[in-house]
Amino acid sequence: MTESRDEAEFLERARSAEPGAITELYERFGDTVYRIGYRLTQSSADAEDVLQDVFLGLPRALLTYEGRGSLEGWVKRVAVRTTLMKLRLQKRKAEISLDQVPETSGVRGTSSPTDRMELEDALAALPQVLRTVFTMREIEGYSHDEIGEMLGIGRGASRVRLHRARRLLREFLEE
Repeated sequence: MTESRDEAEFLERARSAEPGAITELYERFGDTVYRIGYRLTQSSADAEDVLQDVFLGLPRALLTYEGRGSLEGWVKRVAVRTTLMKLRLQKRKAEISLDQVPETSGVRGTSSPTDRMELEDALAALPQVLRTVFTMREIEGYSHDEIGEMLGIGRGASRVRLHRARRLLREFLEE
């Protein structure tokens, strides 16, 4: 059997909510979904809620997956949208602990505990809209086009928000 046929059969099993397929999806993408939820909500409990919401709704959501692009990229977009929906409903701030973020996260220059604490405080102080764009671009590695598409804003707005986030982070860290 070819790889594309295996993938198509796997997707069909997942769309029909077959437990083995859902388990495989969880094993493949659970950590990624949790990490996205955590970084955007700054709360372990909220990240767990996002993880659960994504995987409970995944069989139905997979009906809209057309196979364009990678499955991982599509799952990440679902996770971001689910998290943003949760944030819109909550409209509250939470805490972030960068100690739980993997070292390969893409945040540069956070090797010492003091640096990590200062960055943690600075990220927590950012307004949610700026923190979201900063996290998506600098930590998750999304392009401005992808961020714009997921947030429903233009590429330029994404760039402006990132610029403002960086400027505020610099100001917070220089204080």
